[in-house]
Amino acid sequence: MSASTEPAIAVEGLNVIRGDNHVLHGLDFTVARGRITGLLGPSGCGKTTLMRCVVGVQIIESGKVLVLGEAAGSYDVRSSAGYVTQAPAVYMDLTARENLRYFARVLGAPVTRIDEVLQTVQLGPHADRPVRNLSGGQRARVSLGTALLGEPDVLVLDEPTVGLDPVLREDLWGTFRGLADGDTTLLVSSHVMDEAARCDDLLLMREGRLLAQITPRELSKRTGEQDMEQAFLRLIEREGKGA
Repeated sequence: MSASTEPAIAVEGLNVIRGDNHVLHGLDFTVARGRITGLLGPSGCGKTTLMRCVVGVQIIESGKVLVLGEAAGSYDVRSSAGYVTQAPAVYMDLTARENLRYFARVLGAPVTRIDEVLQTVQLGPHADRPVRNLSGGQRARVSLGTALLGEPDVLVLDEPTVGLDPVLREDLWGTFRGLADGDTTLLVSSHVMDEAARCDDLLLMREGRLLAQITPRELSKRTGEQDMEQAFLRLIEREGKGA
């Protein structure tokens, strides 16, 4: 398979068990390159566990996870995949610029990337303020910026807009779209179903299982619902009826 058609992420027969809890049940899917794929479902359905599998920090029971054709978390792919956790993983006593400077050194990224990333995440006017004095949305942007320093081909974002007001959510999704337009592959999790309409493709999860891999348009057509939350509920109803 050529590099242009090979999926950015390929998951086959993925099972994760923690203690007596079967968290993920035999997941199979692929994520296309250069697109925004939304990973959606209620809290506790296994989204974060799946994302940890994709970045190679989760112990799996069985199955296979490939990122850019290599085993997830392997040395060859580690620098090509960025991961942004739910809680901003940055230093609160440092400024946004100082955080990026520190992580640039860790990643071996050129210092020229710092100003480029600050512009990408729209933090230029706030670059020299301590992170503790920034808003929640701005802190999320700093965390996103650290992940962008290495110019990752795949960016995994775990609930990046949780707790943000609609204006900040809109701004962040604009940033995500700009990254995808630049050929970055984004896997974005959310439990807010109206964000599904902002994605190119959807992975819909419930109780550790994949209900559907579908586009927003196909989901609306399949369920007869334009509202994404209602469409998801309708899909669950049909699954329960075996339809």
